[in-house]
Amino acid sequence: MRDIDLKTLRLFVAVCDHRNMARAADEMHIEPSAISKRIAQLESDLGVPLLVRTRRGAQPTPAGTVLLEHARNALFTMDRIVHDVAGFKRGLVGSVTVCASASAIAETLLDDIALFLRQPEHENVKVSVDEQISLELVRRVRDGETSIGVCWDNVDLQGLTHRPYGQDHLALAVHPAHPLARHASLSLEQTLDFEHVGMPPSTAVHTMLRRAAAALGRSVSYRMIVSTFDATFRVVAANLGISVVPAEVGLTYAQIFDMKMVPLTDAWAKRRFAVCFKDYEALQPAAQRLVDHLTKRGLQEKRCD
Repeated sequence: MRDIDLKTLRLFVAVCDHRNMARAADEMHIEPSAISKRIAQLESDLGVPLLVRTRRGAQPTPAGTVLLEHARNALFTMDRIVHDVAGFKRGLVGSVTVCASASAIAETLLDDIALFLRQPEHENVKVSVDEQISLELVRRVRDGETSIGVCWDNVDLQGLTHRPYGQDHLALAVHPAHPLARHASLSLEQTLDFEHVGMPPSTAVHTMLRRAAAALGRSVSYRMIVSTFDATFRVVAANLGISVVPAEVGLTYAQIFDMKMVPLTDAWAKRRFAVCFKDYEALQPAAQRLVDHLTKRGLQEKRCD
């Protein structure tokens, strides 16, 4: 099969966007017959129909829908390549992808990246932040799918280089009317007679709580499992359960929702975060600069702790 050229992909995406060959031709400054010929050749090369004509215009077939998704991703990647390489004439340039855990994003990571991007020497650097559970983001860094990962340092980082990046403290989010709200501090064991609100089983916090409870010969009883901190705090504010969450995140939400944060006294409740990557020397300059910046921010936070 012949290689698929980018021009044909752009034309195919334009037709799918407009659902009309003529309007796509106007946008792309080409004759409709030329678009039709290119797409027909593409269908021949792939061996499947990609478009059907209906009363509502040109619609992608199931195969065309799959191609459309891949085409958008391929064109986005190619545009970034052109932009990043051409931009070196303006100084430090690059697009850096950071995979981070929900806790890291909800706490200081976005503020630290914003500080990095505001520096004049980084005006041509772009950063994408992708939220992932710790195990998945570590896999992506190992497989080269992302440059940098930021997660709890208790996950398996074997095969990766990692540097310290800040820390947080776990606490119990409770409704003011809950029996545990009167305590100044708590251990996990004291919470296990009550129903919890938790994050999905694939998350690092869920795994950690399961192991800590098992070491006590107990288990955590979950009334609800939710996927975001916002949902967690809404359930707690409704007095439907208690939840172990980062205190730094909870204090922000406590100003919005009616709830109280009670520190946990267990040793594992103080967590450390890490910036991880495969090989520092193999990172593009913009990624190296961001790693250095995050490491520095983590050390500054430690000194202030």
